[in-house]
Amino acid sequence: MKQGVAMDERKRMAGRKREIFGWAMFDVANSAYTTVVITLVYSAFFVDYLVPEQSPWRNSLWGFAMAVSSLLAMMLAPIMGALVDLYGGKKRMLMMSLWLCALATGLLYFVGPGGLIWALGLIVISNTAWMLSEVFCAAYLTDLADERSMGWISGLGWGLGYLGGLASLVWVLFGIIQVTPERDLNLYIHQNQLAMVAVAAFLVLVSLPSLWWLRERRPMASNIRWQRIWPRLHQRLNASWHLRQSLPVLWRFLGIFTLYSAGMAIIIKFFGIYLASELSLTPGEKTAIFLALQLSALLGALLFGVLERAIGPKATVILTLLWWAAGVLCIFYLKPLAQWTGQTQNDLFMLCSVMAGAGLGATQSASRTLVGLLAPRGWSSLVFGLWGVCSRASAILGSLAFALVADLLSLRQGLLVILAFFLIGALLLLFLPYQRGREQALTLVQ
Repeated sequence: MKQGVAMDERKRMAGRKREIFGWAMFDVANSAYTTVVITLVYSAFFVDYLVPEQSPWRNSLWGFAMAVSSLLAMMLAPIMGALVDLYGGKKRMLMMSLWLCALATGLLYFVGPGGLIWALGLIVISNTAWMLSEVFCAAYLTDLADERSMGWISGLGWGLGYLGGLASLVWVLFGIIQVTPERDLNLYIHQNQLAMVAVAAFLVLVSLPSLWWLRERRPMASNIRWQRIWPRLHQRLNASWHLRQSLPVLWRFLGIFTLYSAGMAIIIKFFGIYLASELSLTPGEKTAIFLALQLSALLGALLFGVLERAIGPKATVILTLLWWAAGVLCIFYLKPLAQWTGQTQNDLFMLCSVMAGAGLGATQSASRTLVGLLAPRGWSSLVFGLWGVCSRASAILGSLAFALVADLLSLRQGLLVILAFFLIGALLLLFLPYQRGREQALTLVQ
């Protein structure tokens, strides 16, 4: 009897490990989109080759696409999260949103110079779908982890996600985009278009372990009365609004998260544009910087994940925000620091980027953990939908603030916008009563 119980326990643990691995592989898959399309490759290609040269709003057009997709995700995330809480189907929503992102990304292959409107439309669709997939991925965290393990499981997913970004970037920059625009402009444009097909294929293929091993704990109800969906959904959303009275700490944290995430959104969405505009880098140097950034973010996510178990997610977020602020200051004063240290600006920029990048995954992972710990059970999809709303609001706030400052003043002055978001967020988070918020979530469950 004991032997049979032990064998059942081993099978259960093996199944749980496979499911956690399948969930982490979703982070690996969707990192390819944000790395190649949003952060480094397609954003710069969009600004340089799809926006007309005479346009004075080159950065703002990219910011506009980010803002519109963020608005759509803000509207859809809580609605879809409430639907999943009511009727099940979390895994189905997760996979469908990612594959829609892959489809729209692949269709960018057909967009070239002169196709600005088509490019804007497909970027809006793909980025909206990607944001929704991120919400459902995060909502799975409460199904897979308890309070003790949530931090390291979240850190594992985010850390492995950087491997996905790294692998997809290497594939695109070394296997697909092999010429410079100066050498053969038409071939360069074609290879950038082909890179979008590669990213779409990566999204689908790498997410297959998620499709195979993630469990659908509540399959979508088959007896849904569609005429009753809106009344129940409206009731659920109204109830979620009243949660602010029962969970004030959670709502307060979501507001703080919106502020400091605006700084991270700027870095993610404009890093490639900053590199192309402010530094004289060869394609090899750009690749080296971003590869080093991905590796530092991977190591930072794992190391800060270990630290998080000792000091808690709140202290981890504060520490990483200050870490980020130091890195941004180094980049802002890059020229005098280079003169003082005797280093080239390019070498010093790589060092500053690597230092700052070590906090990226840790900040995002610990923030996701905080939401999971402050959310009552039974409301996870909706709460993470609200978290998605805040993420999208931060993208709008950050993208528009940075783009306007960059176009009206300079990209370098835009760095001060990032710095302000990080420092204000760290200061407000310092006074967040996290333990009281945890008690509020547990009390609501009871």
